[in-house]
Amino acid sequence: MQSDLTFIRNRALAFIACAVFLCAMMGLVFIDVRYVNNTIHENSLTEMAQELMLLVIALLFFWHAYRHRGLRPSLTLVGGFFSCMLIRELDFLFDEISHGSWVWFALAVTAPCMVIAALQPARTLAGLADFLRHPGWGMMAAGLLVVLVFSRLFGMHDFWRHLMQGDYNHAVKNMAEEVCELLGYSLCLLATWRYLYGAESVTASSRLAD
Repeated sequence: MQSDLTFIRNRALAFIACAVFLCAMMGLVFIDVRYVNNTIHENSLTEMAQELMLLVIALLFFWHAYRHRGLRPSLTLVGGFFSCMLIRELDFLFDEISHGSWVWFALAVTAPCMVIAALQPARTLAGLADFLRHPGWGMMAAGLLVVLVFSRLFGMHDFWRHLMQGDYNHAVKNMAEEVCELLGYSLCLLATWRYLYGAESVTASSRLAD
């Protein structure tokens, strides 16, 4: 009975912590709109929070790839994936060099990550399979679906033009899309933390020990 109470308490505390984190993220949106009078542009707190979360996710995966040889190929792949997402979010900076040049920087990150994974195919597959089996994958998948699918569909110009008709306001449409992305990236960061630092992460290291 005591173990059940401990389990319930820990899960309740984790739920509350996630709720507080999401409230903090929405607080950034509120500050942008209410106090900074920002319509969620590249220099907004909302956009910077998205980029910071992607940076943290990528660095965490690369750091753990460096520390755990058995998981290195799979963690490097995941870190490279989120690095490419970060580069895409920073496309406005790379456009200063040349429009669309972010693609070349993303490919420059992708190439070494793919090479590292290709050199150890068995460990790569085992690590990816372990990641997909982990309880944190559900939240990670939800976050990616929100960012890559839902936010794109929800932010379609035609949808918002039809909804607001003559009162179409691009700032409202942009805010709705960016808030969806903020939610998705938040879920990805929470899932990353659970995968790399949760109690279940120990089992992954032991199964794929050096």
